[in-house]
Amino acid sequence: MELPVKISSRGFSAALCAVFAVFALGWPRASASAQESLQKPTAEQAPKGPGKAEKPEKPANPAQIELLETKVRFETNGDSRKEIHALVKINNELGVRQFAQLNFDFNRSFEAVEIPLVHITHASGGTADILPSAITDQPNPAVVNAPAYQDVRVKSVRILGLEPGDTLEYRVVKTVSHHPLAPDFWLDHTFDRSGVVSQEAFDLDLPGSPNSTGTMPFQGTWNGPGPVVYVSVPYTSFERSGEGKSVRSVYHWKIDSSPKLPAAPEDEQVVAADVIVSTFSSWGALVQRLGTPLPTQDDHHELQTRLHAITPNVNGREAALRAAYDLVSQKLITVDLPVGATGFRLRSVKDTLDSGYATPEEKCLLLASFARFKKMDAQIVYLAVSQAEEQIARPSVLQRPLVVLSDGKKRFALDPSLEVAPYAFIPSRFRERHALSLTLYNGGDFMAANWMPLPNGLPFAAFQRVSITASLEADGSLTSKVSYVMRGDHELLLRVAFHQTPKEKWKEVAQLLALSDGFRGRVTETTASDPYETHDPFTVEYEITQPKFADWSKKTVRIPALLPQLGLPDPPPRPASGSAPAPAPIELGTPLEVETRMTLQLPQGTNASAPTGTSVERDYATYSSQYSVNGSTITASRHIKFVLRQIAGARAADYNAFLHAVRSDEAQDFTLERDAAVHTSKP
Repeated sequence: MELPVKISSRGFSAALCAVFAVFALGWPRASASAQESLQKPTAEQAPKGPGKAEKPEKPANPAQIELLETKVRFETNGDSRKEIHALVKINNELGVRQFAQLNFDFNRSFEAVEIPLVHITHASGGTADILPSAITDQPNPAVVNAPAYQDVRVKSVRILGLEPGDTLEYRVVKTVSHHPLAPDFWLDHTFDRSGVVSQEAFDLDLPGSPNSTGTMPFQGTWNGPGPVVYVSVPYTSFERSGEGKSVRSVYHWKIDSSPKLPAAPEDEQVVAADVIVSTFSSWGALVQRLGTPLPTQDDHHELQTRLHAITPNVNGREAALRAAYDLVSQKLITVDLPVGATGFRLRSVKDTLDSGYATPEEKCLLLASFARFKKMDAQIVYLAVSQAEEQIARPSVLQRPLVVLSDGKKRFALDPSLEVAPYAFIPSRFRERHALSLTLYNGGDFMAANWMPLPNGLPFAAFQRVSITASLEADGSLTSKVSYVMRGDHELLLRVAFHQTPKEKWKEVAQLLALSDGFRGRVTETTASDPYETHDPFTVEYEITQPKFADWSKKTVRIPALLPQLGLPDPPPRPASGSAPAPAPIELGTPLEVETRMTLQLPQGTNASAPTGTSVERDYATYSSQYSVNGSTITASRHIKFVLRQIAGARAADYNAFLHAVRSDEAQDFTLERDAAVHTSKP
């Protein structure tokens, strides 16, 4: 399961945040089922032909799945069998590329994937069957250098000879035997809404007599003889067979692309499954099955030895935990597997530390164990999709694991998986999200699931300082040295980006940074502080050159202040006429202070005039700017400070005025003129 990355763009452009978020902070992709591996293509724009009506026809998808049949059968012991049968019409070359290889993830310790049929019917006549030699079984790329996890694999089939107009037919069977959480089982199924699938059939064969519900949330617990089944899309038919312990319930769906299905939730973090099955009676029951990882006596001894080795002269629990955090987050390579890919099996403390690598779950277990050894309250928690606590309990909605600690004075969260996240710092998209603790709530005479909001604070004040020292030459070329010093959300973005990029390609990251801030030209040199040095602010410096920045053939040259644009949050849209609900709050994000300064040296014989600075103060933010000219040197500075996290939607007009003042100031230019003698002389 993948979540979008939502990051406040204050201080950096939204384009930069989007680019860095894709390769720097993207969620690890979930282990795809056979159905998810269909890689439903995006429609390609068709060219307009002459004589066509003004209303263009709907463009064809690169590949159209004409039939998608899925059959799932569960047994009382938790074993299951899932079969996918698909007929795919290839419409163009993009469709050929999309289906040139099919990949299916599985864990061979309790799963098996078979591909009994891959058949091509050529548009030109004739057929072809893909031979077994085209099927490969390889370790998942994430575990290539992790011998302990070679069971996490990808079965692939290469489909050669596919051409536009061909029809591809394939069948995939995935079986599960002796899953670590058996006899419990669960399933999420979502019908296609994109139009890529013309006809979809889904058969669900379950043991017992399920407890069915067509509404969410599912309230309370259940104690029936079968699993809970949630259905938001009515099934076509239902049949029951057998008696007593042999009773089976079978649901059938047949969906054409023409009828409209219920709309998916607007919140992309809310689960959108149309059919949900689970044998877990409650979230508390799921937590009990997952178990609260506790270190053994051997683990305690290993922890004591390792902790003394890394903190021989450290006094105090927090200092020791900081050292342990650095060890777990930085010295152990993160094996970036999604939750549940290993069947929720974790290695021992010693095996994990000795190997030099760990899954996110194992890193959290290590860190929580270190904290507990130091008598701190530490809980391993799982982020989940929005509103998960109101839904049927099942592991498929669990996402990133974190550690939440309390030392009696403050409560904070740790994310050791990113490797370069500062201590007690979690990404902004996690803050205040609800997470499921693996420690049950103890109510004395009852135990229950413990859903807790994650902390929303930072361990330090967030700031960004950008300074530019530039020189404009007589030939119109511009050379600038740009320096960034930062703490906060954008610090983490850049740390991860530089950490995941080979040093010889750091200039490419700096080039993205320059372009996003409006600095055109070619980056020639780049330096950055060590991404692992998380105790100090992160710094980046680069030099950029831009020929023909100024056109001196013009009598008057106008240039902007060489400062990055401040990406302020947009105001809410104006409500439609008539009655409207109360406006939503305007989200400003984590309090942040941004300072930008520029010094530009002009060529001799250049006269300059500066715009007038601006100052705007509100209780939620302040902004000021200064511009000046001193001989052949011009300077500019802008300073903005966000004080509040949000303001009431009713204050939209006031925020619009603040936003207008800032943007108007940013649009101001310096005016340059060359002396006539210099202007007419040839350099």
